[in-house]
Amino acid sequence: MIDLEETFVYDAITHAYNMAPSNYRNEQHAEGITEMLYGNVDGIMPDEYCLEPEAFVRDWGVEETANMLFRESYTDMSTFHPVPMYAFHDGLVANEKADAVVDRWPDRFRSYAAVDPLRDGWEETLEEQVEAFDPIGVKLYPSHWSADHHEGWSMGDPDVAFPVFEKAIDLGIDLIDIHKAIPFGPVPRGPYHPRDVDVAAESFPDLTFSIVHGGFAFTEETAWQLARFPNVYVNLEGVPPILLGNERRFAEILAELISLLGEDGMDRLFWSSGAMSVHPKPQLEAFRDFEFPDDIRKQTSAMGELPQITDEHKRKILGENYADLIGLDIDDAQSKIADDEFATHRAEDGLADPYSTTDATEEVA
Repeated sequence: MIDLEETFVYDAITHAYNMAPSNYRNEQHAEGITEMLYGNVDGIMPDEYCLEPEAFVRDWGVEETANMLFRESYTDMSTFHPVPMYAFHDGLVANEKADAVVDRWPDRFRSYAAVDPLRDGWEETLEEQVEAFDPIGVKLYPSHWSADHHEGWSMGDPDVAFPVFEKAIDLGIDLIDIHKAIPFGPVPRGPYHPRDVDVAAESFPDLTFSIVHGGFAFTEETAWQLARFPNVYVNLEGVPPILLGNERRFAEILAELISLLGEDGMDRLFWSSGAMSVHPKPQLEAFRDFEFPDDIRKQTSAMGELPQITDEHKRKILGENYADLIGLDIDDAQSKIADDEFATHRAEDGLADPYSTTDATEEVA
């Protein structure tokens, strides 16, 4: 069993949501998204990791996310993602928050930029983010919101998506993350199918595409994408919490994702807890303890028995795969954070209690 204290854990997507009703721009959709986010957490997490609605549905600060990751869990580094979902005035996670975490904790955080390609001025918005905090990738959602309208778009659209990819390349960015599988709020499901990533991956072989929430739905199709496109990866955000409520279902998803690549498929998966929305600690502990049931290993792949997941596989998924992708030297990264404020707190006091370093308990009180 791996020791999470000794394992390099890189959380590939974290946020600091602003779900306060005052941030609703398109009230119908923003309210639906907020209810979905809260319901997912409340329905699956252990009691000590559940929050009352008033403690969850608010504007979260970046320090809360940092503390949750680095003081309340075993996480070492993270990529912070702003969000371009303009059913909310600030997109749900403002670009300024990404700027803030990189500026304040440069050895703990990297950040992505985020744009809505159907929103006027997206090119300038992307340039501003590159100038402000040097993002390592671009985060996209297959939905566009105005104050009273929603429409989806495709990653294979040469008039909508391709200009974003070309602009990213011009700015020196080669990583594209696209939210798929989980429809955000009361919207059509079609744009959340990953099929359009095929066209993007084929048309831009020098870009790396990460399917966010890959496997949560459309698992077989996602497995075929991993098998056919070497520049496609899966970010597991949203999948690890399933371990807490239905370990067998998690095993089925993970097995299906690697069913065509076998052991090599383990190299194409990235860890993400989705903090602050979902607390990282119980997910990490459940994954540490996880093993495939024998019947799932034997029955999932048409190409023979799948390998049992090993400590080496877990270390790859938890941090090594992503570090390789972004060119991060793990030893160097660990040395830079060894004596920082978060390491000092953990060395002196151990892991802090869930939410004790955030404002969540104050909201409940």
